[in-house]
Amino acid sequence: MLNAYRGVKNDRAAVAPEFWYYYPAKVLGVDMIEFQRQVPFHEALKVTFEKHKCEGWGAAFAQVPNDLVKSKPEERWIDDNTLDVRTTIITPKGELMSKARYSRLQPSWSMERPIKNIDRDLQAWELIALGGDVTELDVGPMTKAWEYVGESYLLEAWLGVPFFDLVAGAMDGGFAQGIFTFTDPGLETTLRRLQDAYTERLVLLARTICENTPFESLCIGCSWSCNSLISPDLWRRWDKPVVSAVCKEIHRHGKLLHIHFHGRCIDTVSDFAEMGIDCVCPFERPPGGDVAGIDGLREVARALQGVTTMNGNVHTVETLIRGTPDDARREVREILDSFKGNPRVIIGTGDQVGGETPIENIEAMIDEAKRGHS
Repeated sequence: MLNAYRGVKNDRAAVAPEFWYYYPAKVLGVDMIEFQRQVPFHEALKVTFEKHKCEGWGAAFAQVPNDLVKSKPEERWIDDNTLDVRTTIITPKGELMSKARYSRLQPSWSMERPIKNIDRDLQAWELIALGGDVTELDVGPMTKAWEYVGESYLLEAWLGVPFFDLVAGAMDGGFAQGIFTFTDPGLETTLRRLQDAYTERLVLLARTICENTPFESLCIGCSWSCNSLISPDLWRRWDKPVVSAVCKEIHRHGKLLHIHFHGRCIDTVSDFAEMGIDCVCPFERPPGGDVAGIDGLREVARALQGVTTMNGNVHTVETLIRGTPDDARREVREILDSFKGNPRVIIGTGDQVGGETPIENIEAMIDEAKRGHS
């Protein structure tokens, strides 16, 4: 994985299915409530990647201390399979409320988000999202997780999400309200101020992790911040500057940056290379993405210019869930053929592997990647 991130040739391409929530829970034999609330994420991934004897990546999460914010959760079981957690968040600038719903069958989702009215709630939310001294981060738990994982897979330090996701993810109405907010001329000044503050925070967080931990690679995730949803123009305006600043800081320390950018990506692939991002995933096939077959893969390879590594492209639904082992092998070969002679490729999945995925399809994907040469 690290060789691929650095453009160093391996004897074969790394193969890294994105085992995130569904599949590790299945491997461990636990429901999703237990998995999310009781099982250490890095430990679950270690069991899963070792079971399949392949490469992969996961994340360790930084918790910045914030003495100005207190949380008071209240739990209520709706039925035997459903748990609601309502959290009152208390700050010097007011109280906010959020609610999440947990299911034994699928990962949790937001029922209520803290910002109901931006004029009333923004100051309190800023204390939550941007408060605390990043330099006081206790890196001990992250470092212990990295040591525990060892060579089983690539554990990366999670920095957070793009700026659009940070703001929209806190707003009642979620993505839709985020679009209204980011296209409102009256909020331009406020958003620019928040963007500057968030950029400064992520750069400082990256610096703190680079200087005080053994992590080789750091990661920025993605919820709605992609071409499929916010458009290339909004992404370039609000998220690209933040990611670029973080990338420069990470490279200053000789470390690597991986970003998750699902959905359509063709319109911004050249931006990834321009920014110098070391690895991007998952380059999804249609209909969710727009990297279609060998032609699409070759277009990606050209646009990445040997600067950025592609991770992904095996279809998680049409191929791994609904397809056959032969389908999985075919897509692996397409990726290898398209990146032949190019070390900047990782055979991955187009986002996370579903829990209902037949194991023979996963095994075929991994086996074909190990047989092939890039």
